[in-house]
Amino acid sequence: MEQIQDEMAALKSQIQILLEERAALTINNVISGENDSPQAMVEAYRRQARENAQLSVELQGIDAAIAALEGQIKQKQGKLVRSQVVSKELIQQQELEEAKEVAQVHAQRINQLASELAAEVRLLKHCANELSPMYWRIYYKPFITGFKTISVPYVRSDGEVWTIVNRIV
Repeated sequence: MEQIQDEMAALKSQIQILLEERAALTINNVISGENDSPQAMVEAYRRQARENAQLSVELQGIDAAIAALEGQIKQKQGKLVRSQVVSKELIQQQELEEAKEVAQVHAQRINQLASELAAEVRLLKHCANELSPMYWRIYYKPFITGFKTISVPYVRSDGEVWTIVNRIV
């Protein structure tokens, strides 16, 4: 990007030099008074062009060079804008990847905790299964209920979309 900006600055500098050269050529060779009518000024410029054809051709060449340089500037400006858009997209993509890595760490931790929690629930269920017959005899009710609906979160991904699901323990 910096190179394109440098090139554009060089082109603008060259255009400025050509404009100054053109102004110098025009000022030195056109004679008109302040009180001349617009028609008289037009005639003076035409007469000057006829009398000095080489100067007229040189001015046309300068004008053509300026137009070409301005075209190059516009082209470089377009290239600069495109490269800035691409650069911005790359930065956003990099930020997204960094955020995904942080999310991946959290998802792995959730899955680890879910696995530990599921193991603890199974151990509790095993204890409840052993205690329930005695508990029924003494209190006439179950020790613990709801094991069929116990679930733990689990994060999974198909590569693009992450989903949190509940796994029944």
